[in-house]
This record gives sequence, C-alpha cells and structure tokens, in this order.
Amino acid sequence: MPYQNIEAQVPAADVQAIKDAVTAIRAKLPFLVSLTADERRKIFKTGPDSLSFVQNSLQAAKNNPSILPGSFDAAGFESDVNLFAVLTEVGTIIAQVASDVDDTRLAVGGEAMTGAKQVYNYVKAAVATTPGLKPVADQLGERFQRASAPKQPASTTPSA
Repeated sequence: MPYQNIEAQVPAADVQAIKDAVTAIRAKLPFLVSLTADERRKIFKTGPDSLSFVQNSLQAAKNNPSILPGSFDAAGFESDVNLFAVLTEVGTIIAQVASDVDDTRLAVGGEAMTGAKQVYNYVKAAVATTPGLKPVADQLGERFQRASAPKQPASTTPSA
C-alpha cells in the first residue's frame, strides 16, 4: 500500500514502553544466543519451511521408537522441535514488526532528507544576502562533498 506523508510523533514515554517491552521479551527468552559468523556458517540451515519436516520427523520418532538407537535423545529432540516451532512463530511476528519499522524509518528518512536538502538550498541561496550563513552553508554542504568526493583508484601493480 502506498504511504502518505508520515506525520507522527512517538512520545518519550512510549519509546520507554517499547524498550521495556523488548526487555520483557528478552526476559521471557533468556536462552537466546548470538552466533558468530563462523557458527552460523556451520549450522544446518532451517527456516519456517523446515518446520513441517522436523514436526513430521518428531511424529515418526514417536510412532516408531523401536527404530531409534538407544543413544538418540528422543525427549531432547521433541523439546528442540517444540522450541523451534515457538521461535518460528515468534520470529515471524517480530520480523513483521521489524520490517514495518525499517520501511517506516526509510520513508520518514527520505522525507527528512528531502526537507533538509530544501533547507540547504535556501541557506546556499541566502548566503549572499544574509551575514553569518556561510559557515552554516559550509557545514551543511559537507554531507554532499563527502558523497561526491572522487574515490581513490585501486593501485594497479602488475602481477607476476
């Protein structure tokens, strides 16, 4: 759905309530882990599409316990499957909110940059007639000087 110009404020009390809610979520999920890039690379990849496979595997294990070796931790497997299902559901809900926050931040940021560019253009135009604006124009212009600065070419040394 196309969005209209976003006119909203988030009072400090609401920001704090959001932070408190995230803290409460973390408190309810004290076992959450942060994986390194290497750990992420080594783990067998799963996602929402894998949920039915692991649930069906759990059902097969429950229905046919005699085929499992004694070393297989069926209770641990069932616990993992159940937690995976819950985290998949919770993760989907949180991902939807995160996506909406990111899209809204992008949209509002675009609106803010459009307004900032207009102000910068007004300041540049007024430099000639309004004393003291040159430092402001220079400061605002730094953003565009960095963005348009030519990149240093990569050194080209002949390879052997």
